[in-house]
Amino acid sequence: MKLGDIGELALLAELESRGLVRGIEHDAAAIDGLVITQDALIEGVHFRFDLLSWRELGFRAAAVNISDLAASGAEPVALLVSLGLPTDTDVADVVELYEGLTEPRVVVRGGDTTRSAGVMLAVTAIGRSDRVPGRAGARPGDFLVVTGPLGVTGAAFREGRLARPPLRVAEGRRLAQVAHAMLDISDGLAVDAAHIARRSKCRVVIELEHVPLAPGATLEDVGFGEDYELLAATPDPLGFIVVGRCDEGSGVAVTLHGDPVELAGWEHFR
Repeated sequence: MKLGDIGELALLAELESRGLVRGIEHDAAAIDGLVITQDALIEGVHFRFDLLSWRELGFRAAAVNISDLAASGAEPVALLVSLGLPTDTDVADVVELYEGLTEPRVVVRGGDTTRSAGVMLAVTAIGRSDRVPGRAGARPGDFLVVTGPLGVTGAAFREGRLARPPLRVAEGRRLAQVAHAMLDISDGLAVDAAHIARRSKCRVVIELEHVPLAPGATLEDVGFGEDYELLAATPDPLGFIVVGRCDEGSGVAVTLHGDPVELAGWEHFR
C-alpha cells in the first residue's frame, strides 16, 4: 500500500488508530494554554517563484500558520522558522523572505537553517487562547458561517498568480467565544466541512447560493482551497455570513438551490 493509494486523511487515521499520534483532530495542538501549529511550504508543491516573490513567500508562510491559530481563537505570540535553501541562494532574497515573515507583526524567535536542493520553509506558530473550539463539538441546529469571500485563490491561480492569504485573528477570537467547532478553509470548502462532520458526528449542509464569492471567482474555485477564511459551526452567527447548517446524520451535503452538487477539494498524496 502506497501513500498515493490512500491519501493524507487515511494516513493520519492509520497513525491515530495505532496510538502513534494524539490530539491531531484540530487545526492546532492545545497544550497548557498554548496553541501550537506547523505548516511546511515546499517549492514545486505549494509555490513557484514565477507566481510569487520571496517577500510574498515569507508572508504566506507566516499567514497560513497564523490562520490555524485564528481557527483556534488564539492570539499569536511567536514564530519558529526552519528553512532549507540551495547554496547559490542570494542573501538579499533570504532577507526579503524574512521581511515577509515578520510583516504580520509576529516576532520570529528561532528555528533552523539547512542546505537543500530546493526551497523548503516550515513555520511553527505559537499562540495563546482561552477557548479552542476544535473540530469535534458541532451540534445539530448550529449555523455554518464563513468569515469572508471564497474562491479568491482559485481565481488568482487561473490568472497566473497566488492570492495573499487573509489574517483573521480578530474574527477567530470573536467566534471562539461561542462556536462549537471551527477551522480554516485550506483544502476547499467541502473537504474542510467534512472534517467537522466526521469529528462532530453530524451532517453538514452547505448551500452554495449563500456562499460569498471573491471577485472573478466561480463556484468551482470554492473547491480549490487555500482561501484561509474561517469556517465555524455556531449557535450564534455573530453577523458572519451563514452558508449552511449542521443536521443529524453524517457526511457533507452540498446543494445549489436545493439540487445536489459535487464540489472538489485538495488532499495531499492523491
